[in-house]
Amino acid sequence: MTTASSTSPTSGSAPAGGPSSDEAPQQSAPVPTPGTWAPLRPLILRLHFYAGVFVAPFLLVAAVTGFLYAGAFQAEKLVYAHEMTVSVGETKLPVSEQVAAARKAHPGGTVSAVRPSPEADATTRVLLSGVEGVDPNHTLAVFVDPYTGKVRGALEQYGATGALPLRTWIDEFHRDLHLGETGRLYSEFAASWLWVIAGGGLVLWFSRRRARRTVRGTSGRRRTLGLHGSVGAWAAVGFLFLSATGLTWSTYAGANIDELRTSLGHSTPSVSATTGGDHSGHGAAAGADSGGDAGHGVGLDKVLAAARAEGLGDPVEIVPPADASSAYVVKQVQRSWPEKQDSVAIDPATGEVTDVLRFADYPLLAKLTRWGIDLHTGVLFGLVNQIALMLLALSLVLLIVWGYRMWWQRGRGSAFGRPVPRGAWQQVPPQILVPLAAVVAVVGYFVPLLGIPLVAFVVLDMILGEIAYRRGRRTYGKAA
Repeated sequence: MTTASSTSPTSGSAPAGGPSSDEAPQQSAPVPTPGTWAPLRPLILRLHFYAGVFVAPFLLVAAVTGFLYAGAFQAEKLVYAHEMTVSVGETKLPVSEQVAAARKAHPGGTVSAVRPSPEADATTRVLLSGVEGVDPNHTLAVFVDPYTGKVRGALEQYGATGALPLRTWIDEFHRDLHLGETGRLYSEFAASWLWVIAGGGLVLWFSRRRARRTVRGTSGRRRTLGLHGSVGAWAAVGFLFLSATGLTWSTYAGANIDELRTSLGHSTPSVSATTGGDHSGHGAAAGADSGGDAGHGVGLDKVLAAARAEGLGDPVEIVPPADASSAYVVKQVQRSWPEKQDSVAIDPATGEVTDVLRFADYPLLAKLTRWGIDLHTGVLFGLVNQIALMLLALSLVLLIVWGYRMWWQRGRGSAFGRPVPRGAWQQVPPQILVPLAAVVAVVGYFVPLLGIPLVAFVVLDMILGEIAYRRGRRTYGKAA
């Protein structure tokens, strides 16, 4: 029902011209009473069908790559176990000594952040930027044993969740097919239409009489329709969520969402790292015992101690001052529930906290965005979250396959069946059609990869309809 596969021209109803044989109402089934939704059903069916046909390939790619990404978190722990974990020792070394060990092994680049060992058996990550041979948008993560100072390896890292090469590759494949900014249009296109297909399929499924939703005891296209609708109905809420959250960081719709949040005063805040002073004379004095270019003023150890005093527990990330007038920023980086996202700014000259930002003080929409993205990426509830995402991805693949199969089964011999006939909008009363068109126009403006293709389809459909009319083969309201 909710998938591109809903491509089935019968997704729950027969064409306007009449019911197909496998959907003919049984005599024992009560005749439904027409409701206000009835004129909309053919229109929803046509939209569901054509959106499914054309968007299904994009959704299929998104589902398969999303399935792989959800599983990449656990795979990452296995593949990079040597770098990520250590044997538990007695006492951890000061962070400054761990950074110094990393710089000795990898002197290139500059220290952009440090993630002290968050657990007893976890390594410390020293993140280096500007390293030759490393993607400018990535950092080189140097893994240090917090008990011995031994460097256990170095890997490229990407993003706030600390994705290592395996997960980074899958993430980029899911996001843009490794085609850069242009490739991101595929995922935004899929996300823009998924909620439309899911919502339309849900309406079609629940508008069918209960006796015609059953799977048991049916065969052929009727059985495929039952499977498609049942699985789609259960998964629809998940698809709506994935579509909405996926759009929040898309190229065009995401920019509109950010603009809306900003206008409402609900953008994501950040701690102020400006101190107003010039601390250029402090870095050299502290450099020898504070980890080279990561050491400024009071040094990493006192900075971390000050953050701990403000209640920032592990895991945290320490970001050195960007320039002589900036402060250290220490921020919590736990994205799993309960989230830890507090951050503090610390004056490198005095070690005093100059600003504090608590996640509890974030605006509501900023919190919802954070939770939504983390749930979408599978980190909010850990393994359970990842399994749920894999099941959603698998169900989407099945729905696409079943949708195309329904279309095939509706055909004769070895051909796909007839498409849903045009002209469904003519059955919708003006008092419903006009407000509906206005809502679609507004949504299409804010979600351009939904609006533009929809306009293109309507224009093309009108042209084809006019051609058919001039040739005397008008098909409005009857099977094509």
